[in-house]
Amino acid sequence: MAVPILKQHDYLIATVQSTLTDSDMMQLQNDLAERVGRFRSKGVIIDVTVLDVMDSFACRMIRTIAQVIRLRGAETVLVGIQPDVAFAMVQLGLSLDNVPTALDLEDGLALLEQRIRGRHNHER
Repeated sequence: MAVPILKQHDYLIATVQSTLTDSDMMQLQNDLAERVGRFRSKGVIIDVTVLDVMDSFACRMIRTIAQVIRLRGAETVLVGIQPDVAFAMVQLGLSLDNVPTALDLEDGLALLEQRIRGRHNHER
């Protein structure tokens, strides 16, 4: 199932609506990388609120997507990790490494603004 991607000003918001297959995750990566360039987006939010499981492949793909997006010139924030999912990830030793997370979309947008502002200040 394709993940809908909404353009909101300088940002893209990808809202995962159901458990994704491996090929769905690959398609999400390709779609986001292409749209970041097409829309000259400064940031991407991936909303995983509906997911009740994050396995090792999903975590690895989220990290990869964030790296690809970063190389395309934008920041990525993951939002909506449920408490049970977070506990399971910690117990299984799964990590998102340097992918910033936020509680919800509102906090994710604020974090994106902060990271983008910080990156521009650092580049000066």
